[in-house]
Amino acid sequence: MGFYDLSHGAHQFGGLGLALDAPNTQVKVSKSENLLIDAKSSENTAKIIDKLVKSFNLPKNFSVSVLQNIPQHAGLGSGTQMALAIGAGLNQLFNLKLSIAQIAVAAGRGRRSGIGIGAFELGGLLVDNGKQSNAQTSIASRMSFPSDWRVLLISDSAHVGVHGALESSAFGQLNPAQDNVKNLVFKYMLPALQRDDLLAFGAYMIDLQAYNGEYFAPIQGGVYASQDVAKVLTWLQENGAACVGQSSWGPTGFAILRNQLASDLKNQAQLAFAAKPNISFSIVRGKNSGAEIILA
Repeated sequence: MGFYDLSHGAHQFGGLGLALDAPNTQVKVSKSENLLIDAKSSENTAKIIDKLVKSFNLPKNFSVSVLQNIPQHAGLGSGTQMALAIGAGLNQLFNLKLSIAQIAVAAGRGRRSGIGIGAFELGGLLVDNGKQSNAQTSIASRMSFPSDWRVLLISDSAHVGVHGALESSAFGQLNPAQDNVKNLVFKYMLPALQRDDLLAFGAYMIDLQAYNGEYFAPIQGGVYASQDVAKVLTWLQENGAACVGQSSWGPTGFAILRNQLASDLKNQAQLAFAAKPNISFSIVRGKNSGAEIILA
């Protein structure tokens, strides 16, 4: 949902994010005679496995099957969830006794944001401390997401979010922001969530999104990465949504709404944007628990 310190201060970045119950990453890891990776897996999956095998000196006598995957480069944290899911599976299979933080380091995750790691381990709405020199990011606050709040996701199949080498290059090009909005998150947003005040939480979210959108605009081509998603978010605000924004580099947008309004606005938005086949809508919930590991 955004960084609160882009000023390159003592704790650079520091982010706010939410674990969702969908879309999902589901991975099956089993013993086998040779290393097998199913044909549905992406090239990124093979790279993750190679990193983990080398980091932990693992024998190549296992198989990895990707049963479900979060869409890649959509701003939904697919890379981190896939890396941690595979790592957690190998941890169990080979009885490595590793922490999620150790798996994340080996897989090269969490270098800027710890939200994906926290989402995997804890679930809920999370705030991380930000990056301090070469130290691993850590979770500063974790709160349960209200049970009657829903997240309306707006997806754009015609747009790919900034990722990989381009993402690394982008951070090198941007100058530090002149200030930070840390107080906005800790002093205002979290208390609003705690008292179930979606109107106030949404108003502060708009401010946080503006802080991030203006900073990253030179790279993503505007406050939002997808102009179609931007139009949908404007329409949602005009029709009663108090809390909207972009997830990570996008293009996925979101609106946080009460349960019934989420359903009503989704139906209305599908009609209003029927001429945009690249735009789709889904309603999901916050996930207040971490990843599930099933031993078979």
